Amino acid sequence: MQMTDSQRIEASREKVWEALNDPEVLKASIPGCEELTKNSDTELEAKVKLKVGPVKATFGGKVTLNDLDPPNGYTIEGEGSGGVAGFTRGAAKVSLEEDGPDATILTYEVDAKIGGKLAQLGSRLIDSTAKRLAGEFFTNFGEHVAPSAPEAEVVEAEAADAPAEKKGWLGGLFGGGKKEEEVVG
Repeated sequence: MQMTDSQRIEASREKVWEALNDPEVLKASIPGCEELTKNSDTELEAKVKLKVGPVKATFGGKVTLNDLDPPNGYTIEGEGSGGVAGFTRGAAKVSLEEDGPDATILTYEVDAKIGGKLAQLGSRLIDSTAKRLAGEFFTNFGEHVAPSAPEAEVVEAEAADAPAEKKGWLGGLFGGGKKEEEVVG
């Protein structure tokens, strides 16, 4: 499977580079990531739970960063095993290009191989799942690296209001939310 795409991130190239090398940001960005351990500056281990079509599996894998060129990019090489669900091996070339002082274009080229039950699902399902997961990763990553200002203001406002009242259907279920005024007639 091969996949190439790019994403514009509203942050400086240096900030994006730092985030790409921060295990906490990566763990929060990778869909289904349960664990991410940085063993060295170039080696990581991960545990990711995924569902691809009818196959659910927890994959354990190792990732190595090669061809480091800070803050321009690197190559990620990795392999993972999901037991009877199968395995995956591959590499991704990641490059960062400035797009003005406060924006970065992140481009990636992936070449991956899969085997086991996953390989039997068919290339269309695998490709669509890979694209969906990449989209989720970049949405999550972008939110961690450069949260949009209106969303940040809403989060701050909700945090200020949180102790006073519960919101939404869950709050209503547990007695929070807006209270109706009693009318005495």
